[in-house]
Amino acid sequence: MLPNDRKILRQHARQNQNQTARRPIQRLNAGRLNHNNNNNNNSSNHNKMSKADPISLSFHDSCLRMSDVQLLHGPRWLNDQILSFYYEYLSHVKYKNNNDLYFIAPEVTQCMKYMDDSELEMLFDEHDAVNKPFIFFALNDNGTTEAGGTHWSLLVLSRPEKTFFHFDSYGNNNTGPSMELMTKVKELLGVRQAKFRPMRCLQQANGYDCGIHVICMTDHIADYVNRYELIEGLPTLHIDTVKAKRAELLKLILSLGGKD
Repeated sequence: MLPNDRKILRQHARQNQNQTARRPIQRLNAGRLNHNNNNNNNSSNHNKMSKADPISLSFHDSCLRMSDVQLLHGPRWLNDQILSFYYEYLSHVKYKNNNDLYFIAPEVTQCMKYMDDSELEMLFDEHDAVNKPFIFFALNDNGTTEAGGTHWSLLVLSRPEKTFFHFDSYGNNNTGPSMELMTKVKELLGVRQAKFRPMRCLQQANGYDCGIHVICMTDHIADYVNRYELIEGLPTLHIDTVKAKRAELLKLILSLGGKD
């Protein structure tokens, strides 16, 4: 995340106490965008939280606490911190030298819903988004400025195909939020005529794996477009990939110096 991104996010944090996607664990106030009007109380609470829930890994602009990492051990709904970490990894490591791909972390996507055009334009200019062939939006169904939401899905702009592809592992649950986001950003991204296309994709077999599906689909699509430069013809994600991903993420976190 570039400095201007953080400036925009801080502005929204000051306007709203929570503008992030839902964190379905006890630590709802640990997100990067959380704001408390009482600075002294906020500092005290932060110190208490830091001792009770120490940092596992700081990686570029992401920060994983032990409670975040614990979500990967069992049948738990993933929070935005895990998705943000992986998007940072894709941006700064796996696809560091590929300027065609732009991965937008979930807390930024959430803030986009409430940004005005000037703020969005500033954000997109910072990343040269109008020239990025493929843009990935990790999307939550939270429609308010309060902490909330129940489902993750993936929206991908393919500029070569003039299409926003939507991948939802739970039917068409997030169609409304994804279409609203597309409508908000497409003109600023220079794709006013782009169409919306819901895609058939592997469906989750439970009520908590939507975040893992978003991470796996992001990987799957990024690898495909990196080779073929379009999304049309994308093969179906294999269930074994989803089943193995939590363990792979834990290994990745450890390999980067994190604690489990």
